[in-house]
Parts: sequence; C-alpha cells; structure tokens
Amino acid sequence: MKNKTVGEFIVESQNNFPGSTGELSKILSAVKLASKIVSHQINKAGLAKEILGSSGRENIQGEDQQKLDVFANDSFINALSARGVICGVASEENDSFVAFKNNVNNDAKYVVLIDPLDGSSNIDVNVSVGSIFSVYKRKTLKGSPVELKDFLQPGNQQVASGYIIYGSSTMLVYTTGSGVNGFTFDPSIGVFFLSHPNMKTPIQGTIYSVNEGNLTQFKKPVAEYIKFCQSQNQLKGKQAYSSRYIGSLVADFHRNLIKGGIYLYPSTEANPTGKLRLTYECAPLAFLIEQAGGRAISESQRIMDIVPSELHQRVPFFVGSKSMIDQLEEIIESESKSV
Repeated sequence: MKNKTVGEFIVESQNNFPGSTGELSKILSAVKLASKIVSHQINKAGLAKEILGSSGRENIQGEDQQKLDVFANDSFINALSARGVICGVASEENDSFVAFKNNVNNDAKYVVLIDPLDGSSNIDVNVSVGSIFSVYKRKTLKGSPVELKDFLQPGNQQVASGYIIYGSSTMLVYTTGSGVNGFTFDPSIGVFFLSHPNMKTPIQGTIYSVNEGNLTQFKKPVAEYIKFCQSQNQLKGKQAYSSRYIGSLVADFHRNLIKGGIYLYPSTEANPTGKLRLTYECAPLAFLIEQAGGRAISESQRIMDIVPSELHQRVPFFVGSKSMIDQLEEIIESESKSV
C-alpha cells in the first residue's frame, strides 16, 4: 500500500476544518517548504563552513544569533508571507511581530508564531535541532493590519502546532487538534511521507530529561522530584529510570514523545521566570503532547491556559507522560501546602 504524502494527508484531513477553506493547508504547505530549505542547509553545514557560527548579532533575548538562525528565520517568514493566507508572523528571532501589510494578507484569518531554529548552537557538533510553529486565528477584524493582541493568545486557542526535527532523518510532526501525526522526509524525491500515524506517548515513561548540573538552583519541589528520579535509577528491569538530556528541546521532546518520559526546564536563581519561551516553544509543544495523551504544566498551572503578557515571555516548563507530570504536580502541591 502506497504511503501517503503530507500533502495528500492534509487534503484528506481538510474536512475536519470546514471553515478554513484551504488556508490551513496552505500554511502547512509553507511550513513544509521552509523546512526542506532549512534541512538542506543544515545537512551541508559540515562542508559549507560559511553558514556555521555567529552572525555577529544578538536577538531580543540577548542571545548570540547563529548564521543559520537568520537563514531559517528568513526562510520561514518568506514562505509564509508568499502564500497570502496569514496576516502576520511572530518569531523568536525578531524584536516584534511582522505584519504583512497588503490587501491579500490583511484579509487573512491566521497568524503564525515560530521558533525557526531551536538549538542552533548544537549544529556545529552534529546534534539534532528543530523548528517549532503554531497557528492562531486572528482577533482583529479581517481587512485590518494585524496587532499585538493577535499573537498574545493562550495555547488553548491554537488551531495547529508542530515541529520539524533535523536529525538522522528530517521529520515533520504536527497536530490540528485531531491527534498527532509524523511525516518523514525522503530527500531523494523531496517529499514528506506519513511514517508515524496517530502518535501516542506512553502514559508512564522511564526517561527524565533535565540539566542536573543546575539541581542546587531548582526550587525544592522540583529538586525533590529529580532526586526521586535519581533513586529510580537504582532499580532493575523495566521500572528503572534513565537520565537522557540532549540540550536541544525538539530532540529531547521528540524522543520522550515516542518513548515516554518527562522533560523539565524549571526556574533557577539565574532565571527566576524560567528560560523557555511560552509562545514559541512551550505552548506549541503543550498542544502536541496533550493531543498525544500527555501533559504540560508550568509549575502548578497548565501551559495551555496561560495568557501571554508579552511576545517573548519565559516560563518554567514541564512536559511529558501523564503519570510523570501528575507525580511532579503532586509534589509541587504538597510542598506548597506545607509552607
């Protein structure tokens, strides 16, 4: 039986969104195109030294922008704007949102938020990296220029979200609120094929992913949970926990989605509000994990319910298998009651 391409799958799934009249398909098609371009550049990074290293600029968060950050950012924005189906885009790499001020785009119903190349500093050591995206319906009136409030929506208002992982193979994983599906890129013919239909994450995992070097800076409940995970390392058989931390968010998330586990990026003394961005990283991945049967919280609050107060807002982030998040949440709640 012939494998479905991502284009064929999107068209077949279009009936789930009778009000979109094809716009959502075009947005996903633009994401697909940009990811092919970025994947090609990443795969030749070891040979084309001119695309590696710092661009000499910093982004809004004060982080050094890699040359591939800039390239990926431009690729996604150009692909999305050319389709005429979104009125604006917000990127982790830009200070503010980009409004597409023409008659066609002003009539569009959607906005897109992107982290064009998460983990880009890992490329020169050949570690998997990724792109993250999410789609919302605009709040402002059709025909008018997009505004900030169109982007500052809680995750529970997402129409679609997904990521592309650039690793041993390039994969596109996305949800439109009807489950999670993964597509693997065949570079010989330039097509994504459905390889992971209806993805579900295990209810209970045995992998915990966290930078344990910061353990002394974590709040007590998080530190207690990690110590519990460490104690499970001593067990034998299928119940033994394993510490697996790549340091590339999409790569860690992708592994845990498939195998089961928990990813933790708590607040620290150095970063009291956390380090990951709510709008570009946490909310999109929260939508995905919930559709796959898992959970995502920011300490005691569901990630999907947080209303952003600014584009580049940071939050503590815990995401993964339901039972593992449940246990962490119990420890957090118990600790708060004892204070």
